[in-house]
Amino acid sequence: MAFSVQVENIKCGGCANTIRKRVTEIDGVNGAEVVVEQGLVNVEADEALRPAVVAALAKAGYPEAGSVQGMASIKAKATSFVSCAIGRMDD
Repeated sequence: MAFSVQVENIKCGGCANTIRKRVTEIDGVNGAEVVVEQGLVNVEADEALRPAVVAALAKAGYPEAGSVQGMASIKAKATSFVSCAIGRMDD
């Protein structure tokens, strides 16, 4: 089983590395593919894990598209810059 999540703030391979790491740390997730250009995270897991995946992505600064506005959006962007930098170091 698999599902996709459209997210905000993906800018590069560093972001993708962080996203893959965070998502695959969730029990029951078998893999994750990130399509940077489309802002898409394809997750190999049961659909029942979608809320946990969406929460992990939001915590890392990559909220589901359209789910945050205003100050929450600004906070998510700032968090994603840090996550991106960490993802680049893990490269």
